[in-house]
Amino acid sequence: MNEWFKRLIDNIKKVWSKWKPTQKIIFFSIIGAVLLGLVLIIAFSSSPSMAPLISSPIKDPQLLDRISIRLDEENVKHTITGDGRILVSDSRTAQRMVAVLAREDLIPPETSPWDIFKMDRWTLTDFERNVNLRQAVTRSVEQHIEALDDVDSAQVTLVMPEKELFTEDQDPVTASIILTPKPGSDITVNRKKIEGIVKLIQFAVQGLRDENITIVDSEGNTLNDFAGLENLDRLELAKREMKTKRDLERQYKNDILKELMQIYGQDRVKIVNVDITLDMGKKSVQTEEHFPITLEPDNPRTPFSELKVQDSITISSSTVDERFRGTGFNPEGPPGQEGQTPPAYKDLEGMVGDYSNVRETKNQVVNTRNTNEEKSPWSISRTSIAVAIDGTWKWKYDDKGNVLFNSDGSIQREYVPVPDGDLAKAKTLVEHAVGYNRDRGDTVTVQHLQFDRNSQFQKEDDRYRAQQRTRRAFLYGALGLAGLLIIIVIARFISREMERRRKLREEELARQHQAMREAALRQAEEEAVEVSMSVEERARLEMQENAINLAREHPEDVAQLIRTWLMEE
Repeated sequence: MNEWFKRLIDNIKKVWSKWKPTQKIIFFSIIGAVLLGLVLIIAFSSSPSMAPLISSPIKDPQLLDRISIRLDEENVKHTITGDGRILVSDSRTAQRMVAVLAREDLIPPETSPWDIFKMDRWTLTDFERNVNLRQAVTRSVEQHIEALDDVDSAQVTLVMPEKELFTEDQDPVTASIILTPKPGSDITVNRKKIEGIVKLIQFAVQGLRDENITIVDSEGNTLNDFAGLENLDRLELAKREMKTKRDLERQYKNDILKELMQIYGQDRVKIVNVDITLDMGKKSVQTEEHFPITLEPDNPRTPFSELKVQDSITISSSTVDERFRGTGFNPEGPPGQEGQTPPAYKDLEGMVGDYSNVRETKNQVVNTRNTNEEKSPWSISRTSIAVAIDGTWKWKYDDKGNVLFNSDGSIQREYVPVPDGDLAKAKTLVEHAVGYNRDRGDTVTVQHLQFDRNSQFQKEDDRYRAQQRTRRAFLYGALGLAGLLIIIVIARFISREMERRRKLREEELARQHQAMREAALRQAEEEAVEVSMSVEERARLEMQENAINLAREHPEDVAQLIRTWLMEE
């Protein structure tokens, strides 16, 4: 095997040596191109793929912006292509967001949420195609429903009857869904979420109507029976109204406590009751206003007013003027014939007088403004607030400023009630804070009330006694420490004094011994007698002579050395 490799290598070397430089360059170019292609293939294959949210492009820019904003609210990263397509990270995210968009009516009606039916094979029959279509639609609907956060699993059954020639013979498309909600989900009682699922299914299945959709939970309860959910809706509305009432009462309570506590203290103000009655009825007011016609508007640049108005303008008028003067005689024609004289003039026949009838009719027009105003969904119909304010407690002291105690060891205190003027001012502040309106029956009560503070006083007494014990213990400890320090200083002084005296005695003895030795040496020298000295005496004598010479030559160094010895002692 090794010989075969050697021959192969030798053959490659021979071929390589026979190649020209141009051939070698071409060979390396081909290898480089192959490596570059492999790198590009690996890079493109490892890059994350994007899944389309909707198969067809969205041409409406406003709808595209609304969908993009909704995706941002769901924290879904997406990309919008130049032709109006939206791409998300993966297919499951696309399915979940399609369900959300269908619930919010943000999917264009001309688009389709799936793109799995674009298949055509020669071996499939029409029946197989219909079966595949129904299975694909069923599976797609299941995936979209299961992509919702509140659904654990979903089972979808679609019935798509064959198309009949006549419409009255056509059976409707029906759908039944069994939902298994996740633990803690409110999808079984949330009407909006159920309506979103109904819209999603109706959008996914062609020809399916909402009345032919049945959604049940795992226990068999119908979820999309919206006619039977009216009581539930009323209950939900009542819960919202109660929540609004509690939130408003809590807000009033916090505002009042915050302001009064800053004035009277943290523990002197209590809100006994805050009751707000809300009117939740929806009201719509329609008004019609008539105002004069402006002929010449006012010029704001001039100091005077040029405004000219007119109450009304005549758009049409009619005037009738009848006059009659004479005896009232009118020939009636041939004898035996009825004349053409009007009855009003016939009554005046044979009379002498003057008749006049003038009528004038004018149609006037004025400016009119119609206003439709819808009131707030709720309004305050009555407010009732009760506030209690406690007085202050003060400790009693004697003439020397010491705290007075009772026979049981508790501190003597004196209660100071809240003045009536302060109560009136506090009531005024509360009334202005809540928007007091006497006409609607609001009541605001601010009373002085003495709070029970036995537990607080017990804690204060215990804390004061503990402080006194701590103070005494600190005082006694300080005195003991001072005494101990004095004893240590005195003992230190006595020990140093004894050490100093001992050194003085030793120095005096040494000096005497030295003087005796010097006297003996002088006497021996005078008598020329040889005196034998020990090695230690000679060494001590030499050391003494060296010290004397050093002190004479360097007196400052010797003084510093002596100071160091004294400091160490």
